[in-house]
Amino acid sequence: MNKIEVVEVSSSFEGLPVLDRVSLSAAENQLVSIIGPSGCGKSTLFNIISGLVRPDGGSVYIDGEEHTGKLGRVSYMHQKDLLLPWRTIIDNVCIPLVIQGKSIREARQKAAPYFGVFGLEGFEYRYPSQLSGGMRQRTALLRAYMFNSDIMLLDEPFGGLDAITKRKMQEWLMEVIKTIRSTILFITHDIDEAIFLSDSIYIFSDRPARVRRVIDVDIERPRDNAAFTSPRFNHIKREILTYL
Repeated sequence: MNKIEVVEVSSSFEGLPVLDRVSLSAAENQLVSIIGPSGCGKSTLFNIISGLVRPDGGSVYIDGEEHTGKLGRVSYMHQKDLLLPWRTIIDNVCIPLVIQGKSIREARQKAAPYFGVFGLEGFEYRYPSQLSGGMRQRTALLRAYMFNSDIMLLDEPFGGLDAITKRKMQEWLMEVIKTIRSTILFITHDIDEAIFLSDSIYIFSDRPARVRRVIDVDIERPRDNAAFTSPRFNHIKREILTYL
């Protein structure tokens, strides 16, 4: 059984077709990337999976049950970290738990053990302005994890970082997903990033988006910097470029 399954989803906005019968799936603990032209509907698909938008047609299944149009089942992280500048890092992370009804004390107790996992130990009572861009993104990812740990939608989470920080964050995410054991859907415009992180990659067409190709990334894990120059990596990259 797939953890997430999107079946023949179509969507339009003010009469403009955005998604055209898009289907995709992700098994438990997989990281599946979506890559395609800007404005083709990738973020719209995430809004549909998260329940923020109802599709014109098609269905979304999670753990085999239909969840089309239902909120609160998956966590969703945007490119911007959206941290509240007047709250400490731990209290930013705890926002989903407080919304779910926990006291701030209970929320802090639940979140605290994960600061080490996410590389934030010692920064719990700093403020967002005191953190680097990479650490702010780690904070935002941990906040998403606190909302829902088994399924996360990550919409270009490293897109706003410089090249060196971005590569470090990719390596860090590769390590942390071994521990958190989440199913992740990942939007990116970076082909190298998609190949390095993913188990499979969906290539979307121009709007209205259709799935042009699904590529299984059969590069052995764990992956390190050597993967970027391997023959198999470059073969997959050439294949992706033929469909973009």
